[in-house]
Amino acid sequence: MRRTKIVATIGPASRDPETLARMVEAGVDVARLNFSHGSIDEHAENVQLVRDAANRVGRPVAVLQDLPGPKLRLGRLHPDTVELKPGDSVAFTCGPDGEFVGDEHRMSITWAGLADAIAPGEVLYLADGSIRLRTTQVRAGDCEFEAEVEVGGVVSSRQGVNVPGEVDQLPSVPDEDLQHLRNGERLGVDMIALSFVRRPEDVTALRKHTRSPLIAKIEKPQAVARAEEILRAADCVMVARGDLGIEMPIEEVPIVQKKLLSLAGSLARPSITATQMLDSMVRSSRPTRAEVADVANAILDGTDAVMLSQETAVGEYPVGAVAMMAAVAKETEKVAPYDRWVETRVKRDKRDPAYTVAHSACVAARELGLDALVVPTLSGRSVRLVSAHRPDVPILALSPGRETVRRCGLMWGVRAASMRRHEITEALIADACRRVIELGWCKAGMRVGVTAGLPSGRPGTTSLFQVQEL
Repeated sequence: MRRTKIVATIGPASRDPETLARMVEAGVDVARLNFSHGSIDEHAENVQLVRDAANRVGRPVAVLQDLPGPKLRLGRLHPDTVELKPGDSVAFTCGPDGEFVGDEHRMSITWAGLADAIAPGEVLYLADGSIRLRTTQVRAGDCEFEAEVEVGGVVSSRQGVNVPGEVDQLPSVPDEDLQHLRNGERLGVDMIALSFVRRPEDVTALRKHTRSPLIAKIEKPQAVARAEEILRAADCVMVARGDLGIEMPIEEVPIVQKKLLSLAGSLARPSITATQMLDSMVRSSRPTRAEVADVANAILDGTDAVMLSQETAVGEYPVGAVAMMAAVAKETEKVAPYDRWVETRVKRDKRDPAYTVAHSACVAARELGLDALVVPTLSGRSVRLVSAHRPDVPILALSPGRETVRRCGLMWGVRAASMRRHEITEALIADACRRVIELGWCKAGMRVGVTAGLPSGRPGTTSLFQVQEL
């Protein structure tokens, strides 16, 4: 059983029903929908395609809604792509896109407050960091500034703009994101990623509008500096290495990644490592050796999930990329440091018995040679805590909630399915043991550990552990 989960971005290359079903068969656990692109009708169709593919294959697949966040973008250009050359001067008008169409001499940026936030001498990047400009003159009253091109290249309409540094005036949750959020909840997404988080308040502000699990994307230096507070406010973390490598010196990103994954483990928060993991497979049927090593190292550092972006959204080998990711994960997991993880990975909360029960269950699985850990759960919290300790046996989650079953797709080592709700703990344990045999996950005669809550039927009450012979 593969323990590391796979997140795959859905795009033109993966919207074909047959292709998507093959991707799910190859190992997709979470389907990511990037709401920075596409219409609500396209996203609605994608959600249905994912649900259909999951039902066809017989595996639960969660849908992750990735919100744009307070991302600065260029307005429209004519022609759609223009070339900027070193030494060129470009004037930027800041405000809503409207009817303004730019060119290589004048462009718009879709936030009126940028002219107030930027100063002469500051750097901004276009085209994923490949183009660098330096501000030469600011006319804040006119919502304009000028910049000189230091490193040139080709830019396109609606491309992102990166301004390293603290831009406090940017709204933490843009109105556009709230509209996307409402649309996503109507479509039935399972979890939500918040882009360009800078402080924990960015997460808590969004939480007022949704009950879905929130994933904080760490892609700015300010977020790195406040990582622990942000992770405590969020339900999960994504190490978004793309913009992070633009916003801070790229040579610092690998160490930041390791620190964030370690921090996520200590707080029992699931983690996703993202961006360019198998980037060469956008065009090639095989990844580079360096990419394979990158995936393996992220797994050994403790990531719960690895993410494919362009590889499955627009790449030529979406199914192959998923299969390759799964193969690398399975091979790497053979040498993962499970004993060390169980004892040291999670910083246990002494006030919460669920942490102690989760740790004890993992120790019992090792010392008693158990075949699996069976975790009935309502909210998914108890299975998340068991998963965070990284036991070397399958974690079998059972829940009456379909959303909880799908959300387990982001948790390391967890296999999830549905079961009836029970109000009596003894009936819950008996039905859970019966259910794992019925699903074909276990056989009669196996010994398993079962966690449960007292009283049954209430989320967040995990306080019991039993060893059962099936």
